Amino acid sequence: MGLSPVAVLAIDAGNSKTDAAVVAADGTVLGQGRSGGFRPPVTGVAAAVDVLAEAVAGAVRQAGGDGSGGAVAAHVSACLANVDLPVEERTIRAELEARGWGRTVAVHNDTFALLRAGLPPGAQPRGVAVVCGAGINCAGLLPDGRTHRFLALGRLSGDWGGGAGLAAEAVWYAARAEDGRGEPTALATAVPEHFGLGTMYELIEGVHLGTVPAARTQRLAPLLFAVAAAGDPVARSIVDRQADEVVALAAVALERLGLLDEEVPVVLGGSVLAAGHAQLDDRIRALLTARAPKAVPRVVTAPPVLGAALLGLDRTDAPEGAESRTRAHYG
Repeated sequence: MGLSPVAVLAIDAGNSKTDAAVVAADGTVLGQGRSGGFRPPVTGVAAAVDVLAEAVAGAVRQAGGDGSGGAVAAHVSACLANVDLPVEERTIRAELEARGWGRTVAVHNDTFALLRAGLPPGAQPRGVAVVCGAGINCAGLLPDGRTHRFLALGRLSGDWGGGAGLAAEAVWYAARAEDGRGEPTALATAVPEHFGLGTMYELIEGVHLGTVPAARTQRLAPLLFAVAAAGDPVARSIVDRQADEVVALAAVALERLGLLDEEVPVVLGGSVLAAGHAQLDDRIRALLTARAPKAVPRVVTAPPVLGAALLGLDRTDAPEGAESRTRAHYG
């Protein structure tokens, strides 16, 4: 790509966006790029990696390369959503290796980027991370490389919550409140009003007939939290359940890795957990204290590409000060 190979090409890709960074051996971020979401189950592997390539090319150009092709880095550290099974990791790694972006390639689920970003500087890689953005996932890691993972394939694998899941619950309870099957809730008026409509009947009709894009109903989590904060019991019960799910994931991961009785970080991130919702935050901390008294919750708001970069620097024996330099870049 017209750029002398550097230490790390870091990639973090979610459902809605991809961030890439070219990082020097001393931790200096030389260039950054952004592109769209990474969705191999929808687009296929090659097309999904083409989206990563757009972000990589942008980062290389900013770093002084021409984006024309060729090796970028000694090591590619890719932390990707929708890579939940070992077979998916192998498939994506093979595709990245074929692109020739680096001499070595490591592919992780994007939850590991959050975990690495949330570990205290200089700490051993020991802890658990829960990400709650559009969906929900959890991963734990020990210094010897052992991990604990969940399938994270939605309701099929027993998952509940995340922004899209919370939005679906808000619509469900609002619909049942209006037609009499459920208990009254302010969601019954707040949800259709969000779309400029008067009733849930109008909203449901609009989604069914296609005049209201179904994707718009997946963005109602902020509204749900606002109704909960105003005291609505139904909305508050949904928020409480989300806290319960976060703690269930974290506690099981801690238990399976033998960390329940150790002081370890439980890193929390993603748009839902980083938004500072008081009810959600307070319940998570209370429940976590009850189930894992020594766990130390840490909310991470830095972009996850930081974690991908740090994982890459770990693999390249970066010099002292490299981690702090990369962290400083991302605030």
